[in-house]
Amino acid sequence: MEEEIDVAEEPKRPPKHKGKHDKPKPWDDDPNIDRWTVQKFDPSWNEDGNSLTEDTSFSTLFPQYREKYLQEAWPIVRGALKEHGINCELNLVEGSMTVTTNRRKVRDPYIIIKARDLIKLLSRSVPAPQAIKILNDEMQCDIIKIGGLVRNKERFVKRRQRLVGPNNSTLKALEILTGCYILIQGNTVSAMGSFKGLKQVRRIVEDCMTNKLYPVYHVKILMLKKELSENPELANENWDRFLPKFKKKNVKQKKVKSKEKKPYTPFPPEQPPSKVDIQLETGEYFLSDKKKSARRWQEGQAKQAEKTAESKRRREEAFVPPKETGMQNTSVSNDEDNNVTAMAKSLKEKAKELGKRKSFEKIDPKTYIAAPGEPSSQKKSKKSKK
Repeated sequence: MEEEIDVAEEPKRPPKHKGKHDKPKPWDDDPNIDRWTVQKFDPSWNEDGNSLTEDTSFSTLFPQYREKYLQEAWPIVRGALKEHGINCELNLVEGSMTVTTNRRKVRDPYIIIKARDLIKLLSRSVPAPQAIKILNDEMQCDIIKIGGLVRNKERFVKRRQRLVGPNNSTLKALEILTGCYILIQGNTVSAMGSFKGLKQVRRIVEDCMTNKLYPVYHVKILMLKKELSENPELANENWDRFLPKFKKKNVKQKKVKSKEKKPYTPFPPEQPPSKVDIQLETGEYFLSDKKKSARRWQEGQAKQAEKTAESKRRREEAFVPPKETGMQNTSVSNDEDNNVTAMAKSLKEKAKELGKRKSFEKIDPKTYIAAPGEPSSQKKSKKSKK
């Protein structure tokens, strides 16, 4: 018989933590803390400025057409960065902008990332007063590359124009609904705003350039979401039943005319005859220079005579009288009148014949035969008249 072995249940071990920072904190379950808010940096958190051990620098290139504007706006950019302890340099020879930290003056270690975004926005044609707002803690940016999403250039331009809309109407609507600043320049779309708004802008731009959904439909969806969020009863519910669902319609495309393939021949086509070959065929090659010039002169005279005759014929066309059509019209009208009169006569004759026939058919002999004691009808009529 097998002996039953009672195995004692081992107590459950707490989950292992790899680092000391992964341990649960007392404020993890605090409902009063909003973890999505970005706290503004306070210089008192780093008064000594010993958080940076080495200087950090970023540089970016800018197109040539931005050179003049950057020269004019660079004092504003330098003053804004100097407040945060960032040095900036504009190199017109290389066409680059550089930002560098100053370890003694920088208090916020993340400000160098903000300065890097600032020079990126300036190189993408964002105005300097708008680009400087990126230095604020609540402002973020996103540069969306759209050049590689569409291969055909004409199609790319049309889809990019959808984002702008007529008189920038679509672009303004997107800016109002997402709360972001949007600038479309070349092969990129620059956006500035909150994280939530930037996520929406990126989705709208990519859907438009890949031809998934028009920006106008996104505008309708965002407007509905805004109205639903204002309703406290529907704030925490699923909104899929209220949002419209747009189906993609198959539009008939123009059929490309395929060229008919010629039958394959291994032999190359015949070469066209050269100028010398043509002269050899006509015999002009063996003529002397005088005869050649005389022949050219004769050909020129013949062409000139043809042109003069043609121009003379065109000039004389204006003096050629038009063909008279009045006589023909009168003759036609006379023939018509004659036909009408002949038809009228024939109709009158036919009417007379019919009247005579009817009169003969309606004769009653009793009216003319009088009874033996009665006077004739004619006499009665005469007496009645009297």
